[in-house]
Amino acid sequence: MHISALYIYPIKSCRGIRLSTAQAEPRGFRFDRRWMLVTDDGMFMTQRKYHRMALIDVSLDPRHLVVNAPKMTPLLLPLSGTADSTLTVQIWADIVTATTVNKEADEWFSDFLGRRVRLITMPEDTRRPVKAKYAIGENSVSFADAFPYLLISQASLDDLNRRLPTPVPMNRFRPNIVIEGCGPYEEDQMRVLLINGVTLHIAKPCSRCVLTTVDQDTGEVGEEPLKTLTAYRSYDNHVYFGQNLIASTFGEVKVGDTVHVVQWKDDPAKV
Repeated sequence: MHISALYIYPIKSCRGIRLSTAQAEPRGFRFDRRWMLVTDDGMFMTQRKYHRMALIDVSLDPRHLVVNAPKMTPLLLPLSGTADSTLTVQIWADIVTATTVNKEADEWFSDFLGRRVRLITMPEDTRRPVKAKYAIGENSVSFADAFPYLLISQASLDDLNRRLPTPVPMNRFRPNIVIEGCGPYEEDQMRVLLINGVTLHIAKPCSRCVLTTVDQDTGEVGEEPLKTLTAYRSYDNHVYFGQNLIASTFGEVKVGDTVHVVQWKDDPAKV
């Protein structure tokens, strides 16, 4: 097995960036979900409710995060070294301290989304713990939903697409790591992976929601692929596709790296 694609999503719920190499860090790949949009009261925003966020494109240059959207002037955000003010924000049940970026960014995103929002970033000293029942130590996560990394096999997507009336791209599922060379859903049975010195522990299957039904090119919403997944990937009243991971050793991984399965699950029959 090998890595066939790597992705980061610097601003939570905006478009991702496909990389050839990525730096694995405790909270996830470098720059992954380190920024987030919040409402006036500090509540996190995602495509689940604000579908237009799918149209916000993000890229990296050596010093900036470059943000684009239809009919908007590109916005340059410094990758480090700036903080406007401290703000308490909520992401799911977690309350964490963040810093605002600047008024220019707030106005840019507010104009595009048609409501008052703020762009915030996660300081290095902010710790958002992974839930204790899944942690393998004092693990932290960025503004991702719950875990630092998400892995999906290309074979699993190919199998899903054979069941769908219209195939969907991998970006519906927002993985960090895509692997090839295994069978469909074989990632369900993996426990510990080693990739170029980076050790990844599979914490739990990833439960899927309506975000998967948002077309990442248009922002339009449909029924698929969630409707089809529900028919054959349901367990304990959740729909699963992909695996959430936590890293215990860190370093650089790249497309083409071999994926070694160090440990498999004890009970291969259970999702």
